[in-house]
Amino acid sequence: MIKEIPLNRLPVANRLPVAIIGAGPVGLAAAAHLHALGEPFLLIEAGSSVGANIRKWEHVKLFSPWAYNIDKAAKQLLLSSGWAAPLDAAIPTGRELVEQYLEPLAELPEISPHLHLNTLVTAITRKGLSKVKTYGRHQLAFAIYAVRNGIPHVFEARAVMDAAGTWSNPNPLRSDGIYSLEEQALENQILYGIPDVLGKDKGRYRSKKVLVAGSGHSAIQTLLELAELQNEANDTKIVWAIRKQNLEEVYGGRDLDGLPARGQLGKRIQQAVESGAVEVMTSFYIEGIEKNNGKIQAAGTMGSKKTVIPDIDEIVVNTGSRPDLSYVREVRVSIDPSLESVYELASLIDPNVHSCGTVRPHGEKELRHPEKDYYIVGAKSYGRATTFLMATGYEQVRSIAAALAGDMKSAGRVELELPETGVCGVGAGGGDSCCEAEAHKDPQSSCGSAAANSAPTIPSCCG
Repeated sequence: MIKEIPLNRLPVANRLPVAIIGAGPVGLAAAAHLHALGEPFLLIEAGSSVGANIRKWEHVKLFSPWAYNIDKAAKQLLLSSGWAAPLDAAIPTGRELVEQYLEPLAELPEISPHLHLNTLVTAITRKGLSKVKTYGRHQLAFAIYAVRNGIPHVFEARAVMDAAGTWSNPNPLRSDGIYSLEEQALENQILYGIPDVLGKDKGRYRSKKVLVAGSGHSAIQTLLELAELQNEANDTKIVWAIRKQNLEEVYGGRDLDGLPARGQLGKRIQQAVESGAVEVMTSFYIEGIEKNNGKIQAAGTMGSKKTVIPDIDEIVVNTGSRPDLSYVREVRVSIDPSLESVYELASLIDPNVHSCGTVRPHGEKELRHPEKDYYIVGAKSYGRATTFLMATGYEQVRSIAAALAGDMKSAGRVELELPETGVCGVGAGGGDSCCEAEAHKDPQSSCGSAAANSAPTIPSCCG
């Protein structure tokens, strides 16, 4: 009888690589960790360059400084090549993140030969088996189907880390989550993402009535730039539609935020609202849009009243994004039905339950799926939740890389410190505030978990 050898126990020379999907910050960090552990890998990126999604908002300044944006294994690899590290306290733009960190990392000889650009993954399965078949599937390689420059390719891998992100799959304008035909027909007047209002997109928004939908940091960034444009062209009108009722919740921790730049966003948008530069419509649920004489009107409910926002020239949609799960239909995944996050993370990040953005550090154990050695990491692991930080993704892939190399002790160790958001106690979705949950030592609360586990590297979200 021939004994089967697990794929991760083969000699390195005969071992299939670990496939990483997405060459953004988290995907490249995964490559650096696997290299450091002597594990072969291949890195598959749909875009024409690394950090392709970040290039779409490259004009935006991050709110986290370099200290939180550079992975430790990647930094060691770069320093060994003579790279000059930026100052820890400096805050980069998206362009600087790509040009000063991601591109130099991708160009290293340890990474570059394994990078496949312009390669779109279309399907993942176990070689020769559909998801229905169980016997022997964990001994089979993954088959990753992709298209590169119009030519089909199939890669084989012993494990997969899916770090494709969610930025390229924005949520629609309507509050019911559906892309209507009317919304699709108005694509020339709707932008999903963060426009360069003070740069190449200035002419598009100058002296226009602009509706911004969404209550997160992307929306705030857009609104603040529109307010600056309004100072130049005072006939620019700004309407902000949010589904939340409490603006204090939207403003965030401000002076209490562990990331001062993030806190400043809240303070600045509060000032813009209170000055009258931005008209706010709270508790506004958009139900439909239509075009009338070249203008758009958005109809919905505001509280219990039917409301219409008329004469809109442009709409910026910042209502979050969602993961593309279409290519894992033949993989046994465990996905939360509401957030579309990795199932085990949902209780830590669900905005219906938690009022604070601080999330207990987690790693390989929480990110497992029924399909052995398949992992969703980075922003995609959070599904539709929006509290993800790059540092969280770096810890995820460090832990998974250790597990794939057979070091379960390292995989289970927490090596992460996250900044506080300063918003505990604001409350969310009718649930207990994070502070209340910690007071009861609720193990299902992200903060309660941190307290209960006494993790020394993450402070309690309530201080």
